[in-house]
Amino acid sequence: MKIAEKVALDTYNPNPNEVTDHLNKQVKEVIEGMNTTRRSLKRYEGGCSVSNPIDRCWRCRQDWATNRFRLADCSMGFARGVTGGKGGKIYVVTDSSDSDLLNPKPGTLRHALIQTEPLWVIFARSMNIRLQQELIMASHKTIDGRGTNVHIAHGAGLTVQFVQNIIIHGIHIHDIVTGNGGMIRDSVNHYGFRTRSDGDGISIFGGSRVWIDHVSISNCMDGLVDAIMGSTGITLSNSHFTNHNESFLFGASKAHTQDKLMQITVAFNHFGKGLVQRLPRVRYGFVHVVNNDYTHWLKYAIGGSSNPTIISQGNRFIAPPNVFAKEVTKRDYAEESEWKNWQWRSEGDIMMNGAFFVQSGPPFKGFSSSFHRENVIDAESATLVGLITRYAGPLDCKPNKPC
Repeated sequence: MKIAEKVALDTYNPNPNEVTDHLNKQVKEVIEGMNTTRRSLKRYEGGCSVSNPIDRCWRCRQDWATNRFRLADCSMGFARGVTGGKGGKIYVVTDSSDSDLLNPKPGTLRHALIQTEPLWVIFARSMNIRLQQELIMASHKTIDGRGTNVHIAHGAGLTVQFVQNIIIHGIHIHDIVTGNGGMIRDSVNHYGFRTRSDGDGISIFGGSRVWIDHVSISNCMDGLVDAIMGSTGITLSNSHFTNHNESFLFGASKAHTQDKLMQITVAFNHFGKGLVQRLPRVRYGFVHVVNNDYTHWLKYAIGGSSNPTIISQGNRFIAPPNVFAKEVTKRDYAEESEWKNWQWRSEGDIMMNGAFFVQSGPPFKGFSSSFHRENVIDAESATLVGLITRYAGPLDCKPNKPC
């Protein structure tokens, strides 16, 4: 078996006279934004429809608003077992302002997230929150936007730095810009001087056990989600990403060898319009990419350097019309003599519109004993990806009804 393999399980010739009826149908459905399986999806359990195991755990329950903690029981992938603020008090954000960085006003999101005890943070109403500077979270917090329409926008983003046990669910993050820095409180007991922030939507810096689920992120000054400096135990799921260039950076530098311990699951997400590259870009570590829908990229989808392990299973990759961007993978940061030994494998992925995945390294023989099997999401057939990711992004949840 060749060390480097080109995988193209399903190709599409843009000349409609030359494609099969099957692929014509698939492409037409993608363009119209309605997959066949989506159209035929049956409603059940009081009007609720679910399409992946995370959602199946909680979405069809009518009591989600009175039993919010149940969400924490539904985490999967490498963030499995994260509890966030489960068991703590429910903190209701009533004030969308962010005027005082040293003594945040009670009722604001910043005041909630710097508290030392576990908190489950919800919102009294829909609101737009413009953060004056990055919001540095304390451990054991859940941000739960269900039942409201919450946007963190046109200001700084969220920072998960050297903390653990975080859930971020059901919010929109967009148009994030750099912050000038200055004196910022990061807990009730500490504040300090911060340099200029990068402009990430969510920055995970030495953080662990972080679950990001059903969020929408777009158009940030730097990355949509960055995980660096030894961050691990992360799941990014059920989310919708659009309109960004360098989207996800997992491992920031070859010098940061602590990222060899990084484990990240990327599952059930929709990578949509206006994305260019880094979906994600990985240094070191292990990334499991499972049942995602890649409908847009302009340069490449998955890139990396410094010998990361990337296992891609059950994803759909639809290449752009640009003839120079058909390859899903990018390893131009290293010579082939180096990267041919990196384990990048594609299993059961669907490749459309000429997309192809260049495999390398030894064949994947399953998850070894170094992984807890329960932390691995089993891939469904890639033909179901349109259904699996149908509800990616924040949900329109209403109390006393299934989401």
